[in-house]
Amino acid sequence: MVLSDSLFTLSLALAAEAAFGYPHRLYTWIGHPVTWIGRLIKGLDRSLNRENRSFSRRRAAGILALLILLAVTGTAAWTLQTAFRSLGLTGTVILAFLAGTLMAQRSLYEHVAAVSKGLHEGGLDGGRSAVSMIVGRNPQSLDEAGVSRAAIESLAENFSDGIVAPAFWLGLGGLTGAALYKATNTADSMIGHRTPRHEAFGWAAARFDDLVNLPASRLSALLILAAAALNPGASPRGAWQAVRRDASHHRSPNAGWPEAAMAGALGLRLAGPRIYDDVRVEDRWMGDGRADATADDIARALTLYRTACALLFALAAGLTLLTWIIAR
Repeated sequence: MVLSDSLFTLSLALAAEAAFGYPHRLYTWIGHPVTWIGRLIKGLDRSLNRENRSFSRRRAAGILALLILLAVTGTAAWTLQTAFRSLGLTGTVILAFLAGTLMAQRSLYEHVAAVSKGLHEGGLDGGRSAVSMIVGRNPQSLDEAGVSRAAIESLAENFSDGIVAPAFWLGLGGLTGAALYKATNTADSMIGHRTPRHEAFGWAAARFDDLVNLPASRLSALLILAAAALNPGASPRGAWQAVRRDASHHRSPNAGWPEAAMAGALGLRLAGPRIYDDVRVEDRWMGDGRADATADDIARALTLYRTACALLFALAAGLTLLTWIIAR
């Protein structure tokens, strides 16, 4: 697939997913590509991750599991991509709708907006209930500011790995590129943890996920910075300063970039000390603003997010047009 075809598919996919999302009825009927990938990962974990093996053998088994996952996912996606590309424009539209299922613009907005709504309508309990759907930390340990920061942090991080990253790899490699990315990211979320069971087996998935997310995390920060320049009350300068100062101090090599940009743009402090499974994690702060975020700050973050998504679409459409002009 030539680059112009991939970029055109990306533009259509971004527009379709933003408009329609993934219909709940379809999810109930056939599930979702991520759930299919998840079943394969669970099967590989059960069959290859033997607890009686040495650390090095379990790490090797994890590398094998990742290779099998990528081979199966890549083959399936490439077969669909090849088949539908042969149908011309109709096939490209179908490919765009398939690729759109690998991004989450609409659902991410809805989940984060639900936290703001929960705080406004149900108080702290409502906010805790809503935020528990999108973060792994103990919601009962969070006050209103903690709930609000958690929602904004999730929005920033998932903008990068749930939207910009699959879009980036879709633009470069079509449906195959996006599917391979999504398989990697799903594996990291399922087995890429430093737990007794997965520290060795999930090592390859975690490290490879860090690598493939690197370009998207930097692009995400730039998109948030540009969105701040277009929204009154947001600070592009603050976003730039926070990224330069704080992004590299995040425990993730990638998550700090969009989180720092969002924190600086909104005049907030994000990340910082948090509690996961009753264990306090002493993370560095992103941004140097106030830590007492509110539901209104979630709404401000969502405004930046919508603008950043629009800028991503504009970038994809612009690159599509440019490649067509060059190819003529």
